[in-house]
Amino acid sequence: DLIPALASRGFHVVSPDYPGFGHTTSPDGFAFTFDNLSEVIEKWLIQIGFTSFGLYHQDYGGPIGNRIVARHPEWLQWQIVQNSNAYEEGFTQAWDGIRFKLWKDRNTETEDALRPFLTTEGVKSIYLGGHPDSELISPDNWTVDVAFLDLPGRREIQLDLLEDYKTNPPLYPAWQKALRDNQPRTIIFWGQGDVFFTPAGGEAYLRDLPDAELHPLNAGHFAVEDHVQYIADNITRFFHERVEQSA
Repeated sequence: DLIPALASRGFHVVSPDYPGFGHTTSPDGFAFTFDNLSEVIEKWLIQIGFTSFGLYHQDYGGPIGNRIVARHPEWLQWQIVQNSNAYEEGFTQAWDGIRFKLWKDRNTETEDALRPFLTTEGVKSIYLGGHPDSELISPDNWTVDVAFLDLPGRREIQLDLLEDYKTNPPLYPAWQKALRDNQPRTIIFWGQGDVFFTPAGGEAYLRDLPDAELHPLNAGHFAVEDHVQYIADNITRFFHERVEQSA
């Protein structure tokens, strides 16, 4: 719902599905790594001529977007960060089975321990966790997500990416340095009840971006689901006050 909300305010919004997500397929033999996903999206942005933008990144959008911006820092005009981790203190205990087991030894046992996240109940719990009013979260979310997960090979793709997430924390110092050096205009929305990323992960951005705006939200991982109006209104205000005026 954020896309039409921003489009109605005059923004030109693009939001692709990554290969292996949604209706987007991938070539046979495509390796599902964050490096490869970022390269696909980078080429797509060049193809459509979208190389100067405000970047909204959440969850996987962080490691993908940050890789692209690291290669093309001039593309980033401003950014919206929503539960997109770039700091060690941002990891909750939900990552323990991934960081300390899957990353150390991927095998049937460590994979099976994570498969409950990829069931209907698992996906539903991620959408509802940390959100005080479940009635505001559409069940279409987990219904659609699970329908795509049920396609051949999709759960294995997610396991591949959970394993490859280990390539992201070593890049955090470089991403943090880029924030300090470039000081991109930044507004942060952070669901405080996120099952995956701690409130401290959102606050950490202020160390490197002291002029950033931080909006703690009474929400979970998918804060847009119950705060879409608030987020759209403040993105619009921030753009007019902090981005447009300095252009």
